[in-house]
Amino acid sequence: MNPFTASEAHALATTYDDIWLVAGVRTPFADYNTALRDVSPTDMGIYAARALFEKSGIPAADVQAIIGGNMAQSSFDAYFLPRHIGLYSGVPLPVPAVLVQRLCGTGFETILTAADHIKLGKAQVVLAVGTESMSRNPVAAYTHRSGFRMGQVEFKDFLWEATKDTAPGTSMGDTAENLAKRYGISREDTDRFAAESFARGCAAWDAGWYADEVVPVTNATWELEGYNPRGLKLADRLQSFERDGHVRPTAYETLAKLKPAFKGVQTGGNSSAIVDGAAAVIVASGDYVRAHGLKPLARIVAGSSVGVPPEIMGIGPAPAIRSVLAKAGLQLSDVGRVEINEAFGAQFLACEKELGLDRAKSNVHGGAIAIGHPLGASGVRLTTTVSRQLKAAGLQYGVSSACAGGGQGVAILVENAA
Repeated sequence: MNPFTASEAHALATTYDDIWLVAGVRTPFADYNTALRDVSPTDMGIYAARALFEKSGIPAADVQAIIGGNMAQSSFDAYFLPRHIGLYSGVPLPVPAVLVQRLCGTGFETILTAADHIKLGKAQVVLAVGTESMSRNPVAAYTHRSGFRMGQVEFKDFLWEATKDTAPGTSMGDTAENLAKRYGISREDTDRFAAESFARGCAAWDAGWYADEVVPVTNATWELEGYNPRGLKLADRLQSFERDGHVRPTAYETLAKLKPAFKGVQTGGNSSAIVDGAAAVIVASGDYVRAHGLKPLARIVAGSSVGVPPEIMGIGPAPAIRSVLAKAGLQLSDVGRVEINEAFGAQFLACEKELGLDRAKSNVHGGAIAIGHPLGASGVRLTTTVSRQLKAAGLQYGVSSACAGGGQGVAILVENAA
């Protein structure tokens, strides 16, 4: 019996007939407090967008809407993030921009919102950018506007506190531990999966797989006539940052020595890496694609968002994937590649068990345990990656998916454009 029938019945799912993921790029993801630690998510987003226009050859002037995705406000001008990404990447000034947020599903939401814009006839070409600075999460206070009271001066680490869901009183790590107990996942299972994620990520980088997806970041300044300039400067006097910082050879034996982080199977080594980075894609109508003779990465077939119990939020990809496939009239056996965000090792393994996934088809070039999970950017990365995988392997359908804090799941179904 499917325990998530109600989640699937209430899914927000839709199909798309002639909407295309044209091109996508991302920055390398930098380990927490390293190369990108001083760069605001806005500037990372600008960098990714400008690199996307340069690589794809699609003029920024053709963009008719901008969808930005970001979780934590990590700069004092964060309110303007999607607007500034558009302005400083060369999109015409009259083109409007909007910010979306579905926690760890935010990057997916940028793509689905772009597709919805096109489906509704609002735009033909949409820039979707997900960006996140984990390093710049603030140490914050929310109760001091009216002054400081004796014994009640309270500043807290937003990055740490924001991972606690106050409804069930559970941290995100504890939700993975709940899944480990429910699905019988051991510490060894979790560490061996993490070691595989690192091995796959290293192999993909060494084979040059990410060369067509990741653009090196260099110091930059962007001028905008009539307005203040913006720029990007790498930390530690670096002149270039070219490769995911967390992807490194990591043996099971090394992972097995780490102490539990949440009194169970999860450790810092078998959980998603805390990283900074941005990713950008162009979503366009079939009319635009054909009129310009473009060769897109993939067709966006369908998307779905679901709700699940907050205390097992990590299972969200399972009903999200089932619902998106049902909406498209497909079975899991029709899907050649699956990318599920590895928020936690036990969380991925629970989804794998619940769906009956074939590991040989899933996260084949490494996942977030190795590469990292910059919250607002991951969905853009995963959807771009799975689309590229379909082309490389000559397969028809692929799915990208993630869980989201508070108890949600999101999935996008794509079809090889070849």
